[in-house]
Amino acid sequence: MDVEISWIDSHEDVMAFEEVWLAHVLAVVAREHGAQIESTFGGRVTVPSLPFPRVTLSEAKALLREHDQPATGEQLDLDPASERALSAIVEQRHGHEFAFVIDYPAAVRPFYHMRHADDPGLTKSFDLLWRGIELTTGAQREHRHAQLVAQAQEKGLDTGPIQYYLDFFRYGCPPHGGFGFGLTRLLMQLLVQDNVREVTFLYRGPHRLSP
Repeated sequence: MDVEISWIDSHEDVMAFEEVWLAHVLAVVAREHGAQIESTFGGRVTVPSLPFPRVTLSEAKALLREHDQPATGEQLDLDPASERALSAIVEQRHGHEFAFVIDYPAAVRPFYHMRHADDPGLTKSFDLLWRGIELTTGAQREHRHAQLVAQAQEKGLDTGPIQYYLDFFRYGCPPHGGFGFGLTRLLMQLLVQDNVREVTFLYRGPHRLSP
């Protein structure tokens, strides 16, 4: 599921929308189906408090080192083992199952993610973790045409094939941002399953198109 929001001030507006929306969804599910989920799957639907904790990527790596968890070394992202460990640390410290990891380096984010004005090496981006699984990647998008082209060229992209996309911003576009949300991952965690195949009627993945 993809969400895009116009006229934002920063990626914080996008995260604020997502956490309120997600808390509402889980509250309705808990009210309408919580008892059945617990009796059938053994999982309790917990309605999260607001706001969700925010942890910068640099803070996350420091926390992992502090707790002797899987080292991230020089890599610019968190691997699955590190995401699981970080979620456990956040839950221990804050009593919260959700955590936003923010401020990823531009090197590991798409060219259209907006950079911080005071630190162009970092993007106004985030991932949302729930019980150790990444549900969301999101960001404030770059809406300024010249900056967008410059960032694409910086990434070594040939702008010819994406000219139609760049043209959307040529004559002006409001500040905006959004996120992609994994609904099957949400169901997998909600129903305490080990694989998204268990919660998908007709699973489609990189290596399965039919049946």
